[in-house]
Amino acid sequence: MTNQTLGLEPHLYNYLLSVSLRESEILAQLRQETAQHPMARMQIAPEQGQFMALLMQLLGAKKTLELGVFTGYSTLVVALALPNDGKVVACDVNEEFTAIARRYWQQAGVANKIDLHIAPALETLDSLLAAGEAETFDFAFIDADKSNYDAYYERSLQLVRAGGLIAIDNVFWSGRVADPQVQDNRTRKIRTFNQKLHQDQRITLSLIPIGDGLTLALKN
Repeated sequence: MTNQTLGLEPHLYNYLLSVSLRESEILAQLRQETAQHPMARMQIAPEQGQFMALLMQLLGAKKTLELGVFTGYSTLVVALALPNDGKVVACDVNEEFTAIARRYWQQAGVANKIDLHIAPALETLDSLLAAGEAETFDFAFIDADKSNYDAYYERSLQLVRAGGLIAIDNVFWSGRVADPQVQDNRTRKIRTFNQKLHQDQRITLSLIPIGDGLTLALKN
């Protein structure tokens, strides 16, 4: 996990930010607070957040799904990019982390757009499917526990409409997926998941080398 794009020399990364990043004050404040958190590396990179906001505009998104909230930066990015009647269904299990998120959502005036579920994400996803919400989401962002990526993806694929987009974070896993010497369970799970998506004809696929690797899966 990383909170800036992997593989860029510091001078080039700083240049990238200097000529492209248009981060609002509220997002900058949340990022600065999260930087003091002992698990700060779990936050997405600001350039990735801006890219996701652009994707919302391109999709004309109004209803989105997020699996893994942490302190709420990615949720806030998406909520700010949605129209006034937009909605984010956000899933997390940690009350402490998401309390920070709630505070910033409120300050930014988008708390009304965000429906936070504190429960195992698979339970929430299954509840959405049982409630008849299949193919009603424009976008899903998967950034939760890696061992369940495949299950999250399969349910998200049911919930997202045709022409909708699923974005999956940390698919580079700090570069460990490309090192055959690394054989821990989470790394192997992500490798297998990446290989599965490469062969999945239900989607149009692109892996973007931004942040810690971001897979984009457009539902056919």
